[in-house]
Amino acid sequence: MKWLERRQFGDPVLRKRAKRVAQKDIRTEKIQKLIVNMQYTLRSLELGVGLAAPQVGESLAIVIIDIQPLPHRPIAIPFEAVLINPKITRYIGKPRQLWESCISSGDGQAGIFAKVPRYPKIEIEYQDASGRVHKEKYSGLPAHVMQHEVDHLQGVLFVDHVVDTKSYMTYRQYIDRIVKSAPR
Repeated sequence: MKWLERRQFGDPVLRKRAKRVAQKDIRTEKIQKLIVNMQYTLRSLELGVGLAAPQVGESLAIVIIDIQPLPHRPIAIPFEAVLINPKITRYIGKPRQLWESCISSGDGQAGIFAKVPRYPKIEIEYQDASGRVHKEKYSGLPAHVMQHEVDHLQGVLFVDHVVDTKSYMTYRQYIDRIVKSAPR
């Protein structure tokens, strides 16, 4: 396993539309190795819950999700997924303003948080690491993360969706003002 360098806001790869992965390529050593290295990189970061291939410099439609409970996210229900060529086919419910960040927005406590409108439930089609096709509905944090990561594959960053520009804050401010004051 190899730790992959993250790309930061301003890197042109984050603004490009990622290429679909051909069915015949999904099981290749190159793609399987990229998936394993992305999983390792995301787990090493601890703060992140999702990673799109463009965030590690690969303009491919691959997303890794790894949601685990942490001190700043104690109520998270563990969830892991590999999404290849994901496409959100349906948005369900009314968008809500939810706190969001991005591991490409800055290192450590300098990362940016803001409120972003996201749908509470989605229907999504994707292929897994074996190439099998799935069409499923997700809600809660997995749906939130999937919307963020699918945006990455379109060259869209969470800051593009921010409506309440006064909600911007750093990671440290987010922990002090939002997490510490949240009911447990």
